[in-house]
This record gives sequence, C-alpha cells and structure tokens, in this order.
Amino acid sequence: MWVKKGVIYKPDGSMPHSLSHAQVPYAYKHKDFLRIYFSTRDASTQSRPTFIDVDYDDPKKILYIHDKPVLELGGPGEYDETGAMPAWFVDRPNGDIWLYYTGWNRTHNSYRLSMGLAESLDGGLTFKKKFVGPIMDRSIQNPLWAAQPSVLIDEDGTWRMWYISGHKCEWIHDYPEPYYRAQSATSKDGIHWEISDIPTLDFDDFLHAVGRPSVFKEDGLYKMYYSYRHSRDYRTDRNQSYRLGYAESVDGTNWERKDHLVGIAKSDNPEDFDYEMIDYANFYQHNGKRYLLYNGNGFGAAGFAYAVWED
Repeated sequence: MWVKKGVIYKPDGSMPHSLSHAQVPYAYKHKDFLRIYFSTRDASTQSRPTFIDVDYDDPKKILYIHDKPVLELGGPGEYDETGAMPAWFVDRPNGDIWLYYTGWNRTHNSYRLSMGLAESLDGGLTFKKKFVGPIMDRSIQNPLWAAQPSVLIDEDGTWRMWYISGHKCEWIHDYPEPYYRAQSATSKDGIHWEISDIPTLDFDDFLHAVGRPSVFKEDGLYKMYYSYRHSRDYRTDRNQSYRLGYAESVDGTNWERKDHLVGIAKSDNPEDFDYEMIDYANFYQHNGKRYLLYNGNGFGAAGFAYAVWED
C-alpha cells in the first residue's frame, strides 16, 4: 500500500509567474537532492514549468524554490502560445536534457493541446524548444489533440511513448467536455513518432478521460500509474472526479488494467487536500524505496504531495 506523507509544496502567490497551481509534478533525480518540476500559473491562468529542490529522505524539506519559469511560451499563433505544461524529461548522452511538454492554445469554445519538445544545455535550469512546431498534434489518430507524454528508451534503442489523445467533445451543462484516452507510439529518434492503432487505455462507462500516464519498467514489465474520471460533474462531484489507476503490459502496447492494485485513493476526510480528487501521479525510486508524487483537489491548485510504498 501507498502510505501518504503529506503535501510537499503549494505556491504562496508571491511570484508573478506562480500565483497558483503546482500541477503534474515530475521527479528528476540529482545526486544530492531531488528536483521536482511542475506546472504553475500566472495572473492570466497561463501555465509554465518551474521547479523546487527537496531533500531525498524528507521531500517536505524544501531546499530551493526556483524564482522563474524554465521555459517561456511560444509566439503568436504557435502551438504553445497560451500555456506550456511539463510532461517528461529524458537525459541525453551528451548531457543535454530533453523536455517533452504540452503546448496550450485557447480556442473559441475550449482549448487545443499539442506535444512539444524542448532541450536544456545548462542542466535543466532553462529550456528552449527545438522546433517552432509541435512533434505531435491533432491528426487522424488524434482527432482533437495529443498531450502529456511519458517517454522511455528500450534496451534496443526504440523510443516508446504513452500519451493522452483527445477524441471528441460533448456538450454537458453548456460546456464542451473533452473525452480523451491513452495511446502509444514508437520512434527511432524521439522526434518522429509512429502511433499504434491499439489503444493503451480505452474508453468505458466511467473512463471518459485519462490524466497523465506515468510509465516505468520493472521486472520485465511495463507498469503505469494514471488518473481517470467521468465527463459529467467531475469538477464538483468527488464520485465523478479523478482517481488513480494502475496497469501493466508485457510488450508496452497491450495493457491490462489492474486498478485494484493501485494502493492509494482519495481521502475520506473533507478537510484533506485530496478529498475531492487525486490525480497526475509520477512514480520514482530512490535507495530501494518507491515513491509517488501526486496532485489533489483543484487539478493541482492544492499543490502536490507524496506517498511511500510499504509492503
């Protein structure tokens, strides 16, 4: 079971780029400390990535809070003009760091998401996007949008990606609610991707949206933590809102949901930060221990917490 250890960080509103939200936390391991990247919002509710550094043994002990975004927004008309949300970080052999991220474009009725790639030449303090355009966008396989990838490189050099793919919108309470599932893709270079026709996590009677797959490989199996929700009243009804799930795959393409093994759930205490929802988990290991970063209420507005696995 996952044992919850409490909230690590929530913005205090003192920095203009980070007035609210610490969404989609990602654990990036340094030798002497853990760097946690996340998405934060300014006065226009536009997202940008930034980070904090914490103590490995006590992640609630914050060592440093970065005072600026690590990636700026795109120019007029570009896919990341109104938001940039970090998804996954990949170390390259030359010491550079690649950042896969979600670019946001607000639209007349809703929003459009595309997948971008940026790189850092200074150890992750600043990133600059590699291309003006996205590496994955709406297409035949992604009718509405493509976003929030999880990326691994297999032993044979094949790049593998699992991401969320927008497939339709339905008007609910006079708002076009998006339906998005998880899909996978492979690549030879991490830039050009071939999308699988086999859904990673498909729609069902409750799973109307998948939030942020977090994939790792262990004991020869691909394993994934993810969040999922219904499309109706998920902002206001905790029974419809995000909860965490777990799945496994032998080949990375065909997945079996095993949500009964996820080991963590929303709190039953209305005062807790994860009573309304629990979402956007990221798994990591350190010194033989297993950790989970995750968001709670308000899609990251309540900050992010961590849990430790105990048998």
